[in-house]
Amino acid sequence: MHLLKSLRLAYRLLALVLVTCICWALFEIALLLRGKTKRSVVVNRWVPRWARCGLWFYGVKVSAQRPDGSVGPIYPATGANGVGRIFVMNHRSGLDIPILLTIAEAHVISRHDLANWPLLGRTSKRVGTLFVDRESRRSGASVLREVARVLAAGEGVAMFPEGTAYEGDEVREFHAGAFNAALRSEAELVPLGIAYGNEDAYYRKESFMSHTKRVAMLPSLEVAVEVGEPVTCGDRSPVEMKELVRKQVQALVNRARTRLEA
Repeated sequence: MHLLKSLRLAYRLLALVLVTCICWALFEIALLLRGKTKRSVVVNRWVPRWARCGLWFYGVKVSAQRPDGSVGPIYPATGANGVGRIFVMNHRSGLDIPILLTIAEAHVISRHDLANWPLLGRTSKRVGTLFVDRESRRSGASVLREVARVLAAGEGVAMFPEGTAYEGDEVREFHAGAFNAALRSEAELVPLGIAYGNEDAYYRKESFMSHTKRVAMLPSLEVAVEVGEPVTCGDRSPVEMKELVRKQVQALVNRARTRLEA
């Protein structure tokens, strides 16, 4: 059994490296040949392809539903007012980001040390990932300025307002950053709720590599995501918005869990 898990780990890590190299090469070629096509269009075409391929090799089966129960195309980045959308989701696993990238056109905000990782760090920079050091106020302020720039350009941003990953389905208190950004930019907030079919997918108090190793050894993994209706701030304060959206994300998580257990 241990040998089988070790072989599965090696196979999947190798597959991820190959998929990343191939998609990166094709992405760079597409950029060279894009003509008048906006860079963001090319990014939003190739990033979901990379994410879907990686999840397939890892045996991850994602079922995502919109409010009407439909399984539509990838959720567009731009709201009706031309401003980028902010996608808000509970944070449970290292898989959250690639899963979200198969559902929504969005830049992700990642931990700052990822930028220095070989291959993955370089490719993340090329597709517009925003990096933040959560221990640094200066870094936090800088990334919020980048978020404002991205939203003004009509591009989406994904945020995990809990601030860190937790186990279980309870959605913890949200930080105000996403909601301050939404208020300033007049961006729509799109709530999402994610639930995993195996507790071993959760990020625990461990190193990122330990978490990645455990997830890669799972034979397969069922994941359910519920996408809610877009929300606008209107006359609400960021404090009111964060509590409203937190409750919506919790309801979506509960619906996702119900689907997994059906």
